[in-house]
Amino acid sequence: MLRRNFRAVSIIGALVLTALSTGPAMADETPVTFVVTGGSLTISAPTAVTHLGTHSSNGVVSGPLGEVHVNDARGSAATSGWVASVVSTDFTTASGPPIPASAVSYSAGAISRTGTSTVVSNDPGDLSSLTAAVTATSVTGNNSATWTPTISVTVPVDAVAGAYSATITHSVA
Repeated sequence: MLRRNFRAVSIIGALVLTALSTGPAMADETPVTFVVTGGSLTISAPTAVTHLGTHSSNGVVSGPLGEVHVNDARGSAATSGWVASVVSTDFTTASGPPIPASAVSYSAGAISRTGTSTVVSNDPGDLSSLTAAVTATSVTGNNSATWTPTISVTVPVDAVAGAYSATITHSVA
C-alpha cells in the first residue's frame, strides 16, 4: 500500500512539474520604459541690504556680501558644468560723482560643494561687466556649491562724503 501511494504521489508530482515547465500556451510581452528628467540650474544670493562699513576717501572698504548658493539638479545634462557670474552697478550717492563698478572687486573665499565637480573661484577685480565669479567643471550628476563672497570697493581720493549704494547681481549658466 505504501508503495502504491508513493507511486501515485510521484506521478502527480511529475505531471505538475511538466505543466509548470512548459509555460503558458500563449504569452504576450510588454516592453516598459521610463524617463528620468533633469531638474534645473539655479542660484540664490542675499536680497537684504549689505552694509560694508564706513571709510574715508582714498582707501578700500570691504565686507562679506552673504551666502551665495548654486544648485545644479540637471543630472546627466550637467556634464558641461556651470559658471556663476557677477556684475555691479556704479556706487552712487545723493551728491557727487559715482564710484564706478570697475572699482569693485569680488573674492568668493572658501567654497563648499556637494556632488562630483571641480569648483574654483575666479575672483574678478572689476565688476563693470558680467564676469565669471565661480566656475564648476568635471561635473558628474547633481551638484551644488556655496560661498560667502567679500566685496571690496576702492574709494577714490575725490569721493564726496555720503552714503553710496549699488546693486550686485549674480547669475548662473
